[in-house]
Amino acid sequence: MGRGDLTNREWSLLEPHLPPSGGRGGRWNDHRTVVNGILFRVRTGVPWRDLPERYGSWKTVYERHRRWSADGTWDRILQSVQADADLAGRIDWSMVGVDSTSCRAHQHAAGARKAKPRVPKKGRRPGHHRPDEGLGRSRGGLTCKIHLAGEGGCRPMALLLTPGQWGDAPQMIEVLDRIRVPRPLGGRPRTRPDHVSGDKAYSSRRNRSYLRRRRIRHTIPEPKDQRANRRRRGREGGRPTGFHRDHYRRRNEVERTINRLKNFRAVATRYDKRAYVFHGTVTAAAIRLWLQQ
Repeated sequence: MGRGDLTNREWSLLEPHLPPSGGRGGRWNDHRTVVNGILFRVRTGVPWRDLPERYGSWKTVYERHRRWSADGTWDRILQSVQADADLAGRIDWSMVGVDSTSCRAHQHAAGARKAKPRVPKKGRRPGHHRPDEGLGRSRGGLTCKIHLAGEGGCRPMALLLTPGQWGDAPQMIEVLDRIRVPRPLGGRPRTRPDHVSGDKAYSSRRNRSYLRRRRIRHTIPEPKDQRANRRRRGREGGRPTGFHRDHYRRRNEVERTINRLKNFRAVATRYDKRAYVFHGTVTAAAIRLWLQQ
C-alpha cells in the first residue's frame, strides 16, 4: 500500500457503493487499484501520464475517472458515503456553513473543444457540463470558483462550480438545494439542516426569504449599506435581521472544510479542461475526506 492509498477500513466503507465490475464490454481492472490511482492524482496534481506504474495504465485510470464524472457515479458514491455517516450519527446537522473559494486555473485548463461532450456509450450530455466550462477571467487570470456547504464536522455536504468572477449570494440557494442525504432504513432523503451560517456576501432578501420558507434558522450578518437602506425606508424597510454571535463563531468550520479540500493539489489548482471532469475531481476529494473520519 502506497502513501495516501485507501486503508482496509476505508476500502470496506467505499467498496459496497462502487459500480459492479464486469458485464458487457469485458471485466474492468481492479477497482481498488484504479481508485487509488485517481486519488493519487487528486492529491498530488501530477499529469495523468506521470502516474506511478503500480496503478496500472494511466489511460485506464483517467478514462474511469472521466466516465464516473460524466455519468454521475462520483455524486452517487458521495451521497452513499454520507448516508452511511448519517446512519452512524457522524453528521453534525446543527450547523451547515456556506462559503466559496477561488481556484487558480492552470494554463492547461484552457482550450477545451467547442463540441459538447457526451457520456461514453450513452449519447447524452454530462450532468455537470457548463458551456463556459466554469472558467472566468479576472485580474489574476483564469479562475474557477467552488461554492460549497460544509457540516459541523468539516466535511463537504454539496458543491457547485462557477466561473471565478461570479458572485456568492446568487449561488446559495442552488448549493443548499444540492444537499441530499439518503436514508438506507427508509424515508425521504434529508435535505434540511437545523441552522445555516454565511458571511455578509450571502445577505439578501432572496436568500433570507428562501431560508424562512424552508423553516431553516440562519445567522447571516447584515452589511452596513443594507442596514442603512432599511432604516432610511422606515416601516417599509422591514424588521432588523436577527444575528447570534455565538452561532457565528462556528463560521470557521466551513472555512476549515475548504482548507482541507484544498490540501488536494488538483483541487487547489485546476488542471482539468472540462467543468464536469473538475467537478468529479472535487467530488472524489470530498469522498476521501468522508472516508477518513
